[in-house]
Amino acid sequence: MQDEYSAETKILNKYGFHVRPSTQFMQLARDYDGTEITVEVDNIRADGKSIMQLMALGAMQDSVVGITAVGPQAQEAVTALVHLIEGRFGGID
Repeated sequence: MQDEYSAETKILNKYGFHVRPSTQFMQLARDYDGTEITVEVDNIRADGKSIMQLMALGAMQDSVVGITAVGPQAQEAVTALVHLIEGRFGGID
């Protein structure tokens, strides 16, 4: 049985999940090889390791984002990704 971990957070940066934040999210998610990461906004799901799917979510400021990871580093991955979002992607608006 693989570990599964989920959390919700809110997009804080002004312009949401545009190209740079989506790229940062994807790159961090890809650091967790062997862990599947799914992102959900308004009942639309995306692969957290796909820039195109992340941008297609259309997540804007104040959107609630659900992140679920399945795999050996599930909790670590979700915690890091939530921290990235709550840290406003390093101050990117």
